[in-house]
Amino acid sequence: MNNRTKGQVLKKPTLWKELYFYRKSDAIYQLTVAFCERFLPKHGDRTVDQMVQAARSGKQNIIEGSEDGQTSSEVEIRLINVARGSLQELRADYIDYLNTHHLQAWPADSERQKRLREFCHAQNDYEAYAPLVAKMNDEEYANLMLTLCHQTDKMMCAYLSKLEERFVIEGGIKERMYAARTGYRQAQDNHLQQLKIENTALKSENAALKARIAELERRLREREP
Repeated sequence: MNNRTKGQVLKKPTLWKELYFYRKSDAIYQLTVAFCERFLPKHGDRTVDQMVQAARSGKQNIIEGSEDGQTSSEVEIRLINVARGSLQELRADYIDYLNTHHLQAWPADSERQKRLREFCHAQNDYEAYAPLVAKMNDEEYANLMLTLCHQTDKMMCAYLSKLEERFVIEGGIKERMYAARTGYRQAQDNHLQQLKIENTALKSENAALKARIAELERRLREREP
């Protein structure tokens, strides 16, 4: 298989480290670990493990989906959806925390939620949020995480729409391999047909040259004394 054919079969790899929603998911994971250390019991509470694992699953499935997506669009779509499910589970845990501690999930139209939403929209990396870890109280922190989870989910939904559209157009690896093989065979058939045409033309030209040579030899014999 030549490089051109290979390029038709394997999709261009996605650089997952550059995906905004991956960077947000990594921030969510690190912030969740810090939240659990600050506000939840260190022992005897299964919620800690559940939240940390859900946050980790979110970012890890983005990585795995992007890596596997070079060969399998179906797997990429499935794993990105798994990542979405993990972050939705995490979001539910933060809502439960607010409810059980009699704290407020800030209304979408409140001024502090608008400021928080704008800040999260502009920042993707954990380094931007790290200075807030020790400053925020648990209500502020949980609302931060709800906002990040919501924005990351919306970004993943948009990305999935593009993946699904591309899958409809390009198909999976089986379809791409079939198209590549069909294209290669068609090119070979075209090349063989062209060679046959050229060979026929050469035979015709060769016959004409032989006839010309025979005619010249005949004339030379006629001039001989």
